[in-house]
Amino acid sequence: MIAAMLIRIVSWTVLAYLALPLVVILGSSLTASDFLAFPPEGLTLRWYHLMLAESDYVAAFTTSTTLALAATAAALVLTIPAALAVSRYNIPGKRALTSVLMSPLVLPHIVLGAALLQFGGYFGLTRSFTALLIGHTVIVAPFVLRATLALMTPEQKALEEASGDLGANAWTTFFLVTLPQIRAGVVTGSIFAFISSWINVELSIFNTTADLNTIPVKLFNYVQYTIDPTIAAVSGATIVVAVVAITILDLTIGLDMLSNRK
Repeated sequence: MIAAMLIRIVSWTVLAYLALPLVVILGSSLTASDFLAFPPEGLTLRWYHLMLAESDYVAAFTTSTTLALAATAAALVLTIPAALAVSRYNIPGKRALTSVLMSPLVLPHIVLGAALLQFGGYFGLTRSFTALLIGHTVIVAPFVLRATLALMTPEQKALEEASGDLGANAWTTFFLVTLPQIRAGVVTGSIFAFISSWINVELSIFNTTADLNTIPVKLFNYVQYTIDPTIAAVSGATIVVAVVAITILDLTIGLDMLSNRK
């Protein structure tokens, strides 16, 4: 009983410590002063109004959201078939192939960004949404692949074979047998992929322009010259969006179900 209580106390203390920076950011975004201050000196939504009135911020939010969604979708389309191939077939050099597919997890994103800038120059893909999409797909795909591979077990393969024996074609087997079994990994990998794309600075900074900017790069450039509560307001809006997305995910799919299925 005492041990369990101590574990709860330690756990809640750690969670409170991790949440403290978020509280500071949200508090600073509501300050009435012209500089970052916590506790806030008065409460106002002025900095959120300024953020929404600034077309550059709205455009950056739109670009980041569109880019993260597109990169996550592209990663799903590419990595789920790759996971099926790696887990179901005896491909020569399977381990080496898996290592190559997972390599963006360990390679510095700034190196990938510089390489993409140089390589894309030969095809006219530099500093464009397409170049950003290719780069972000490369760095987020391993999250989906790793989460999906973990759920592709031999028992699942037996169910797929049984489905085929009962007359189902490959597409029917995938959508009715395979996909429900790996749904937890697909959703988990997609969440990590979206977040990784949204917060990326190192790769994005090589292919953004004044008219094509993501919100992390916009903030990175902004803090070099100005530090005011607008930065906290943008960060606060991002935190709110993340909380809303997780809440919707919990209500529609259920985070407890995902953790039980993994």
